[in-house]
Amino acid sequence: MTVAVTASAVLTGGLFAGQAHAATPPAPSITAPGGFVMNNGTGAALYGKAADTRRSTGSTTKIMTAKVVLAQRGLNLDAKVTIDKAYSDYIVAKGASSARLIVGDKVTVRQLLYGLMLPSGCDAAYALADKFGTGTTRAARVKSFIGKMNDEARKLGMTNTRFDSFDGISNGTNYSTPRDLTKLASSAMKDATFRTVVKTKSTTQRVTTKNGGYRNMAWTNTNKLLSTYSGAIGLKTGSGPQAKYCLVFAATRGNKTVVGAVLGAPNETNRAADVKKLLDYGFAKK
Repeated sequence: MTVAVTASAVLTGGLFAGQAHAATPPAPSITAPGGFVMNNGTGAALYGKAADTRRSTGSTTKIMTAKVVLAQRGLNLDAKVTIDKAYSDYIVAKGASSARLIVGDKVTVRQLLYGLMLPSGCDAAYALADKFGTGTTRAARVKSFIGKMNDEARKLGMTNTRFDSFDGISNGTNYSTPRDLTKLASSAMKDATFRTVVKTKSTTQRVTTKNGGYRNMAWTNTNKLLSTYSGAIGLKTGSGPQAKYCLVFAATRGNKTVVGAVLGAPNETNRAADVKKLLDYGFAKK
């Protein structure tokens, strides 16, 4: 009897030990120098690698651009913005990613958000900053808008973040961290319009031309995660000479949403592999 009980105890202990091991997957190894994953429902940190190290963020900056716009009191998403030549000149001068906005067209704020977040249009970012900043000159309005971005970062407790541009094309002091960008993403995803925009794979928007006619603008999301990872719901890519390859990401499976960021991956392939590892880990970790 004693032997049977002992054997049973050993078997039982072995079974529970196996279950406990299965419940704690090994932490992933990623090529990006910085990464972070959080349970969006509980706010619990699930993984971090240099999570508080400041890095260039590229166009993931545009998450804050969108958030500031959507936070405007009395916002009318259907208000029209006339596309100024300064926006297209900026794209040419910077060699920046573009929504291919046409000078003189009248584009709604909602459409500009799609142009901002899907093709990562720096012209759309400029138009939004000019529209929602305050001041009598364009330069003053842009400066005001960037100030709002930094004010919002402080409110969110993004203590290692500073914005010096509306689109991530840095003037030398545009930086954040994986943890801070995850905080930003989690907050931004509370807005229904933001959620709708960032999960959209492609869209065709009808805009008004300066002559009162119409043209169709077709935009495809640079975030390939939406098509390659089951449950992906966003969020925003970023890249650049300093930033390398970045992605702020979110996915939902069942009743669990995981949100996070990778910064500084060496290429798109590594970025995609890193994000998949972090999401898989985030969903597996209890």
